[in-house]
Amino acid sequence: MRKTPRDIQKRKNAPQPLVCMTAYTVNIARILDRHADILLVGDSLGMVIYGMESTLGVTLDMMIAHGKAVMRATQRACIVVDMPYGTYEDSPAQALKSAQYVMHETGCDAVKLEGGAAMAPAIALLVQNNIPVMAHIGLLPQSVEREGGYKIKGKTEEDIQRLIADAKAVEAAGAFSVVIEGTIEGAATAITDAISIPTIGIGASPQCDGQVLVSDDFLGLTPLPRAKFVKTYADLENVIDGAAAAFATEIRARQFPSTEFLYGARK
Repeated sequence: MRKTPRDIQKRKNAPQPLVCMTAYTVNIARILDRHADILLVGDSLGMVIYGMESTLGVTLDMMIAHGKAVMRATQRACIVVDMPYGTYEDSPAQALKSAQYVMHETGCDAVKLEGGAAMAPAIALLVQNNIPVMAHIGLLPQSVEREGGYKIKGKTEEDIQRLIADAKAVEAAGAFSVVIEGTIEGAATAITDAISIPTIGIGASPQCDGQVLVSDDFLGLTPLPRAKFVKTYADLENVIDGAAAAFATEIRARQFPSTEFLYGARK
């Protein structure tokens, strides 16, 4: 049975942290679904799948296409789809229209949007219209151009207090969980302790209620160097490279397809 946002919300301070991974395609989602509590169809697909330099060029239709694929491939994890840049920031009404479109087209369990207190009115409107929302504070990839790069948050007491205020604002607005990205460990711990909804860390703190990484990063598919917070659990680039090289070698030597891979002549 598929986990729901309510199930996720109940995991605050649970003995076992929540496991969240990104998924964009059918075969990867099918495998990760066996292990994840949450699968995030992240706008990171712009960089991972489409080779973009940032997430800013991702469209709503891209998110919907990949959201559909992940929904088709899974049965167990709670599926959350990112709201891409430019589809929700202008007004709560814009956020509602975009989120309704995503939910209707994909059948996903929730949407995620970036921003703290400034996004609270939009989150509240979505929740009032029965759209579960995962919030996202700290380092905001969709704001990278405005901020002049990927800058770690929580370095000063003032910044920590602002982040805590952001977390409390999205909680009060009705978010069922919140991602904390690229934030000093002590600050992420303070945020986690300050709110009653689960926090999902990425470059944050082991004290968060869950952790997320981009799957292509921990599978070793993205080019080096990777972010400091990424642990690589496999080297699929070399596995795939080796398989492709062996395939090419056999074809060029006319060793493939051999008899065992051919259909017999018709009688």
